[in-house]
Amino acid sequence: MSEIIDLSQEIFEGMPVYKSLPQVKMTVHNTHEEWDGIENPTTQTPSVYKMEMGEHTGTHVDAINHMAKEYESQSIDTMPLSMFYTEGICLDFSHKGLKELITSEELKEACKKDNLEIKKGDTVLICTDHYRKHFNTENWGNGPGITAEAARWLGEQEIAAFGVETMSPGVPKVSNKEVHHICGELNFTHYENMINLYKLVGRGRFRFIGLPLKIRGGTGSPVRAVAVFE
Repeated sequence: MSEIIDLSQEIFEGMPVYKSLPQVKMTVHNTHEEWDGIENPTTQTPSVYKMEMGEHTGTHVDAINHMAKEYESQSIDTMPLSMFYTEGICLDFSHKGLKELITSEELKEACKKDNLEIKKGDTVLICTDHYRKHFNTENWGNGPGITAEAARWLGEQEIAAFGVETMSPGVPKVSNKEVHHICGELNFTHYENMINLYKLVGRGRFRFIGLPLKIRGGTGSPVRAVAVFE
């Protein structure tokens, strides 16, 4: 029987979002009492919520057109579904502290440590345990991240994507902008705000699924990311 591990944050009003991105807002749009024609109800049971949020909310994947303006035509709805349904591995970087960088040599060592190989088309998840340590605290935005050269090395392995627990794949104002540009240049992507990656460490390969919404022209999308062990 398959074991499915949820890698996605909850979405809720007031949750942390990256810098100036839209805040999540949720209001009750319809109630069951309204639909049932009950006048002056003593309770209200939501039947439909109205939600306002950005594409890059919670656990999400970036489209190639998010990486730089020259990739404008490569929106989330044009990206092949095979990029979001892959084999995956998870590398252990739970020892990394706030704003520490992860290099390509460290990625290679982490693979060697757990006897893992990065294959063409893989999704490579990077466990820093930052979610459990710092989610919704003053240090949530100060997580570890990969260097630009590590991003280029990952892209050269022809992976589909990599994923992180932090709000950005690189460290802001250090490597983050460059990491995005390299993803665009080498045509691979990344997931942000993942959870439960510690549950994947040391367990070898798995099926990764992180399908986005089909947003016309979208620059990214929330996903319900999962790891499946057969």
